[in-house]
Amino acid sequence: MENNYDVIIIGAGSIGTPLAMALAERKLKTLVVEKGASPGQGQNKCAIGGVRATHSDGSKIKACLRSLEIFSSWREKHGDDIGWRRGGYLFPVYTERDEAVLKDLLKVQRGFGLDIDWAGPEKVRELVPGIAEKDLRGGTWAPGDGSASPLQSVNAFFRRAVKLGAEFQFKETATGILSGNGAVTGVLTSAGKYSSAWVVNAAGAEAAEVSELAGVKVPVRPDCHEAGISEPAERFFGPMVVDIRPGDKSKNYYFYQNPEGQLVFCLTPQPPVWGRDRRSTSEFLPEISRRMISLMPNLASLKVRRTWRGLYPMTPDGFPVVDFPPALKGYVLAVGMCGQGFMLGPGLGQAVAAHIAGSPSAEDREILAGFALGRSFSGQEKLK
Repeated sequence: MENNYDVIIIGAGSIGTPLAMALAERKLKTLVVEKGASPGQGQNKCAIGGVRATHSDGSKIKACLRSLEIFSSWREKHGDDIGWRRGGYLFPVYTERDEAVLKDLLKVQRGFGLDIDWAGPEKVRELVPGIAEKDLRGGTWAPGDGSASPLQSVNAFFRRAVKLGAEFQFKETATGILSGNGAVTGVLTSAGKYSSAWVVNAAGAEAAEVSELAGVKVPVRPDCHEAGISEPAERFFGPMVVDIRPGDKSKNYYFYQNPEGQLVFCLTPQPPVWGRDRRSTSEFLPEISRRMISLMPNLASLKVRRTWRGLYPMTPDGFPVVDFPPALKGYVLAVGMCGQGFMLGPGLGQAVAAHIAGSPSAEDREILAGFALGRSFSGQEKLK
């Protein structure tokens, strides 16, 4: 095997794998270095599978609209079943303040081409039979959003990347990013040395440590989020339901029914739980069960099969860092996805690959413009 490449990606997860596919589509010789034994063994395997363009920011909306196109057309174009289901996203509203916030966001979202509208209480009850009716004011409804299997998707992207010529080295840890005269020259790993003019940091929760190898600091640190899955049940609702009201120990929570009929659910802890502890806790199920049953009382009889805990690589403002730092030519950051790497990955992969290939479109530039490392980080993502 030759050790000279056009691009080396560190990390074969939600970002690195679709990026490798996009680079290989552009005939760039690509190597992915991954410490795990196969694709998606970091935070990708902890994702619950939601894919939405329903965001508060133009860069995220545009990237995820691209992702939605890739997910939704994958089986038709490539033959793989990745568990795609266009169930839509519903944000039910029970307070005047939340109604005002979401209705205000509608103007921004529609301005960037998102198919989204305000649904009245009757429509919300139709979409989610059995939802609590007291104080229900309606909600925002985006029918084009959906869900897919993270495991099936990352492996489908991996197989296509390999088919197109990308190479993957598993069970190898990046130990150094090589440079000279202010530019990247390659990557040193636990198994060898590889040369390239481009190195992409797509290391997820370990992005800050990997970036230190390049001498570039990035404000990314992981916090811990728990999720779970129920036994199967006959389908009784379609959308991903996102309740943005705060709870005693949580900022929000969200859940949907997957193609097998199981409920998959996740919660955003409040305050955040910083660190890398992947162990499940005794606090998660009581908190999310209470909240979900309060919203949909008929969930009370469903049995939970298992829970797990993953890491969200967070930035101070809740937006990714996708940039080409001038301090080191050829070094690329695709980090800080804030728990949304699965839905952002395919769309961002296309935009980053176009920049590396030297042929970015106006939209490619617009997507990355919102994710610059040099921004102030003073704002806040409204729909994290």
